[in-house]
Amino acid sequence: MKDPRISALADVLIQHSCQLQAGEKILIEAFDLPESNLVCELVEKVRAVGGLPVVSWKSNEILRSLYASGDKASLQLVGELEANVMRQMDAYIGIRGAANSDQFADVPGKQMDLMTESIWQPVHIDIRVPKTKWVVLRYPTHSMAQSARMSTAAFEDFFFDVCTADYAAMGVAQEPLKELMLATDEVHIKSPGTDLKFSIKDIPVIPCSGGRNIPDGEVFTAPVRDSLNGVIQYNAGSRYQGTVFENIRFEFKDGKIIDATCTGQTERLNEILDTDPGARYIGEWSLGCNNRVKHPMMDTLFDEKIGGSMHLTPGNAYDSADNGNRSRVHWDLVLIQTPEYGGGEIWFDGKLIRENGRFLPENLQPLNVGLG
Repeated sequence: MKDPRISALADVLIQHSCQLQAGEKILIEAFDLPESNLVCELVEKVRAVGGLPVVSWKSNEILRSLYASGDKASLQLVGELEANVMRQMDAYIGIRGAANSDQFADVPGKQMDLMTESIWQPVHIDIRVPKTKWVVLRYPTHSMAQSARMSTAAFEDFFFDVCTADYAAMGVAQEPLKELMLATDEVHIKSPGTDLKFSIKDIPVIPCSGGRNIPDGEVFTAPVRDSLNGVIQYNAGSRYQGTVFENIRFEFKDGKIIDATCTGQTERLNEILDTDPGARYIGEWSLGCNNRVKHPMMDTLFDEKIGGSMHLTPGNAYDSADNGNRSRVHWDLVLIQTPEYGGGEIWFDGKLIRENGRFLPENLQPLNVGLG
């Protein structure tokens, strides 16, 4: 018997996220899924609206071997083949499972950078992100449940509740925040270990409600590239290219990260920031407001949406909220400002807008519902 939650999730992805139309070509790319139910459901729903589905089923274990042993010629060949496919697509759904979340942990950094240069940038940064209607999501697995410190059954209930939320209503609630951010010049962020100022003047602001990511629930923009000054101390761990980073701290001067440290992985952290010149500048700043997500689980697509959080992203800026920064890196790092995580303040042009994770202006009160 089909799980109705799988069907509901597929509806969100096809109808809301991709808004797929008859005749449009869509790539469904699946990584390490424990079963094929969601992919099969997506194929059937794509055909029901008259779309043309293409499926790519991948194994992270195989990709690990490919990345670890590849040279520039072999990885560029993979990139050229995948770019040729992506170039033909109107839409993209990426579904990422994880039998082992640390599968790439022992692949040397220089090899992961070569993969990024040869495959990720030409396929995803250059084609998929700017030229398709795209959405990416995780798939509930035992390893994800373990990272969230939940039983598999409880995690599945949480996953489907968050991923099939009323995104239309969420979008309506985000509009006043968008308008406020569009009218703002200087942002000042304060938290334990954090005192950071930057400008967002004249940068587009994008409310996200089920479009790019599932789950969603953020309003994002980008800082004026050279405007950041001060320090930020992130308090949510992050897994990037198979390595776990904790307690990341950045110091900025004129927009550039001039000092970067973390617990135990400072050398690898700086290797990533030295990927290219743009990796030491910020490409995105976002306020998380999905109050169904309350605690970090070492998964960016969930952690960056935590109610009362924000993320400040080293690397590439999206075309939709562009500050001109370009990089092969786009790394969403999360600072949670609810009382449980140390609290904090966000000021817009000298006015306190959010305190300890809760928005203060009257017209932003709907964004506090469910925060606790």
